[in-house]
Amino acid sequence: MSDLVTALGLMLVFEGVLYALLPGGMKNMMRSALETPEQTLRIAGLAVAAGGLFLVWIIRG
Repeated sequence: MSDLVTALGLMLVFEGVLYALLPGGMKNMMRSALETPEQTLRIAGLAVAAGGLFLVWIIRG
């Protein structure tokens, strides 16, 4: 359980840093996401989740 909380905390740190350093870029990214079809976002989300799972699997062995 502590690994999950640690992972969520790191995710928040990375997202917060992006908003702090590149607020304009994040606004543009959100605007772009609103214009992207849902199916494309869904496929991209699944691909990123699978890549993250694979990375954790490799690292944790």
